[in-house]
Amino acid sequence: MTRVKVSFLTTFICTVLLALSQAASAQISVNDTALMQARPAKLLSAYGLFSSLRGQTPSQRVHPYDLQQALFSDYAVKYRFVYLPFGTRIQYHATEAFDFPIGSVLVKTFAYPADFRKPQENIRLLETRLLIRQEKGWNAWAYVWNDAQTDAVLKVAGKTLPVSWVDAGGQPQNIQYVVPNKNQCKGCHSLNKTITPIGPKARNLNRSYTYAAGAKNQLLYWSENMALDNAPTLANAPSVFAFSDTVASVEKRTRAYLDINCAHCHRAEGPASNSGLFLTYGEDVPVKWGLLKRPVAAGRGSGGFLFDIDPGHADKSILLYRILSTDPGIMMPEVGRSVVHTEGAALIREWINSLEKIKEK
Repeated sequence: MTRVKVSFLTTFICTVLLALSQAASAQISVNDTALMQARPAKLLSAYGLFSSLRGQTPSQRVHPYDLQQALFSDYAVKYRFVYLPFGTRIQYHATEAFDFPIGSVLVKTFAYPADFRKPQENIRLLETRLLIRQEKGWNAWAYVWNDAQTDAVLKVAGKTLPVSWVDAGGQPQNIQYVVPNKNQCKGCHSLNKTITPIGPKARNLNRSYTYAAGAKNQLLYWSENMALDNAPTLANAPSVFAFSDTVASVEKRTRAYLDINCAHCHRAEGPASNSGLFLTYGEDVPVKWGLLKRPVAAGRGSGGFLFDIDPGHADKSILLYRILSTDPGIMMPEVGRSVVHTEGAALIREWINSLEKIKEK
């Protein structure tokens, strides 16, 4: 055989092997058996949720999604995915998180680019959280990425990670990022004392997302590709505005911001129900969302102020005081952040000051 023929044959074999490798990667199946185990896998890779872990490329029936209004987590970038077992369906709900079938998984990876001015470069994956819908309900697990960025390891007790980045303004930032422990996950995701998803609600999913095949409204995509039952037309589906969307009023943006950042606890069915402060987007009783509402307990968290929201006086309002704090005994939310969300706090300040004409009735 001539050298040319050998070279051609070698090239041909390599091409075939590469094609087979790519095909195998594209057809990696989710490990349903591992997902249903009472004891979680030690490594994220065991679940088969990604055909490329490092690239966050989802496996079959694992779909990316995003939220119109997202929980603030120390400026971390988040990649969200949902897995739906074959032949199952999601039940639509107008105001609460959708009802996902047994075997479903909600995946959220937290990451930081080295420089937010170049958000697609030098991305460090920190942790991936899973909400797995099992026979007895949802289970929450956190996986911390190794230094090589090849896999993530289960951390039931949580972990603290030093993180550095350059922000969008070119300023260096350094924090101690906290991966929540199992109990903290339960605390935030508690609804009527049962673990429940927070983000995937109609009002947060009612937005366009750019999929591999092109841009499409997520509610439409979920209905067509993920068996979402009973979803209304887009014109009749609830929606909210992103906090940074200045097309909307300050009030609508702030209420949506408080809804996703605070209302998982501050609602009648949540862990903070005894506070009497209910911050769900649909709450229409002013005193319940804080207007001239006196705190249930006037401890250190009140800052010596009289009202949760003192209309026209943001700097005398307990709500803003706690959002501006990084003291573990004062700050709100209690977990999930170590720094102040400057832009979110500015929006809340503007909103409270805009209420100055409202008088106590």
